Amino acid sequence: LTARLISKELNGKTVQILTSMCDPLRYPKADVVDLYGHRWEIEHGFREMKQHLLNNELTLRSKKPELVRQELWGVVLAYNLLRFMMAQMAYSLKDVEPYQMSFKQSALYLRSHLSLLPGISGGKIPRIMEEIMAMAPGLVLPERRVRHYPRAVKKKPQRYPLRPPLRS
Repeated sequence: LTARLISKELNGKTVQILTSMCDPLRYPKADVVDLYGHRWEIEHGFREMKQHLLNNELTLRSKKPELVRQELWGVVLAYNLLRFMMAQMAYSLKDVEPYQMSFKQSALYLRSHLSLLPGISGGKIPRIMEEIMAMAPGLVLPERRVRHYPRAVKKKPQRYPLRPPLRS
């Protein structure tokens, strides 16, 4: 396995990225560093699927392997459809990226509007799509704060709840 070490000076600190994208002409240093900064958006996507589409459930409903696979594909399909609609709404606005839209609010809004489509005549669908696009500015999140925390070991949760205070 060959790898490429990329070093970049950011805020007075040297950051090193080890990547398998070895061709410097095909993958310039600046592009790799920029993509590395977006890596957390993938983690946010997994969190959105688990929290909002699976409702924080610890287990899936299905028991058989093929049904678990089907359930997971359904979640991925629903997530991608929501993200596709969010991307369309974001690009209808100026200078807004899809990750700047509220996933939870967009999912609730789109679910309520798109669930009406099966009972509506085909001629009314363009008007509903225009209404969906008109709602896009209300779904944009405020700018994220730039935060950086040093690495730390998280405290383990307590095994038992704290004892309630004694009544006197």
